[in-house]
Amino acid sequence: MLELYHALTSTCSQKVRIVLFEKNLQWVDRSVNLAANEHLTPAYLALNPNGVVPTLVHDGHAIVDSSVICEYLDEVFPTPSLTPADPVRRAEMRAWMRFLEEVPTAAIRVPSFHMALARRFESLDADGFQTKVADIRPLRKHFYRRMGTEGFKQQEVEESLDELERTMERMETALAKGPWLMGADFTLADVVVMPSIDRLADLGLAKMWEEGYPRVGDWYARLQARPAFAKTYPKGSRLSEGMKIRPLAWA
Repeated sequence: MLELYHALTSTCSQKVRIVLFEKNLQWVDRSVNLAANEHLTPAYLALNPNGVVPTLVHDGHAIVDSSVICEYLDEVFPTPSLTPADPVRRAEMRAWMRFLEEVPTAAIRVPSFHMALARRFESLDADGFQTKVADIRPLRKHFYRRMGTEGFKQQEVEESLDELERTMERMETALAKGPWLMGADFTLADVVVMPSIDRLADLGLAKMWEEGYPRVGDWYARLQARPAFAKTYPKGSRLSEGMKIRPLAWA
C-alpha cells in the first residue's frame, strides 16, 4: 500500500504527485495541514524527523525527501519509466536533478514566502514572530528568521530570482534538443523542475520566460497538456487561490 503525506500547495509534494499519476498508481491521500502545524506533531515527526512534506509510506516503510521518493517510485514501479535506460543518459539526468534541487528548488521558496506565505505572520510583532519560529520546521528555522514578518530583503529576493533565471537559461539550451530536458523522453528531470516553473506562473512571474526563454514556455505548455498534470494540481494547489499575492514593490 502507498500512502502519501503531502500538502496541495507544497512544491515538493507536487513532484511526487505527478510521478504517482504518470504511473497510474493507487495511493492513500494523507493530507497534512501546514498552517495548523500538523507537520510538527510527534506522530508526523516520527515518520519524517525533518518536519517537512512529503513523506511516502510504502508497506509500512517511510521514504522521505521528494526527489528520493520520485526515484524510489521509478525503481519499484518501473513502467512507464521516467529514467533513461542508458547509464550515461541516466547519469546526465541525475546531474540535472542535483542542479535542480540545489538551485531552483531552494530558490523558489524565497519569492513564495515573500510574496504570499509571509502574510500568515503579519499580525505578529517581532517578539511574537521569534517565539513562533523557534519551534517551527526543524529543517528551516533560520530560513524563517531571515524572512521576518515583512518578507525577505530585496537583495535576497533578487538573488533567488537570478538563480531561477539561470535555471531557465540552462533549460532553454537543453530544450533545443527537446521537447523535454533529456530530449525525446519525459524524465524525472522535468518532474523536479516542474513545481518551480509552475510556482513562478502562480506568483505572476511568467514574464521571466515570456520575455526571453520561449522554449521554456513551450515546455511548460506541453507539461500542462499531460493528463497527470491536471491531476497533480487540483483546486487549491496554487497559492493564488487561497491568499493575495504581494507584488514585488521594485519590479
